[in-house]
Amino acid sequence: MTDPQNPEKPSVLFVCVHNAGRSQMAAAFLTHLAGDRIEVRSAGSAPADRVNPAVVEAMAEVGVDVAAEIPKVLTAEAVQASDVVITMGCGDACPYFPGKTYLDWKLDDPAGRGVAAVRPIRDEIRARVQNLIRLVGPDPVRGFTANDRG
Repeated sequence: MTDPQNPEKPSVLFVCVHNAGRSQMAAAFLTHLAGDRIEVRSAGSAPADRVNPAVVEAMAEVGVDVAAEIPKVLTAEAVQASDVVITMGCGDACPYFPGKTYLDWKLDDPAGRGVAAVRPIRDEIRARVQNLIRLVGPDPVRGFTANDRG
């Protein structure tokens, strides 16, 4: 997403209403899989007090620790500082800034579900994050299609 002439790393913001499930999993996977090659943020318009315990457990099963994460409030500054803004299919309103890439990942909400129901959501998020790295990482694929955005 960034200009190849610009050495700055790309930045991605994951947005969900409570920032306690899907956006936390996506941010954790992107950090885990891309390391410091991509700047990662997550936030919500009405953040919960803590990350969903079933999400913490499901992520721990695959070696990713989100237990210490704290849901954060969505700010216009976070959106403005990001190259790619990904909403998690929760109908969250996001400030719009020209020049940003906005994607919406329609995913089931893990809220109120046990770890068994969270696992398939987790696995879908991991697959999408792996594709995202291919699209926005150090050697991004140019001209990705609507199929890549979902």
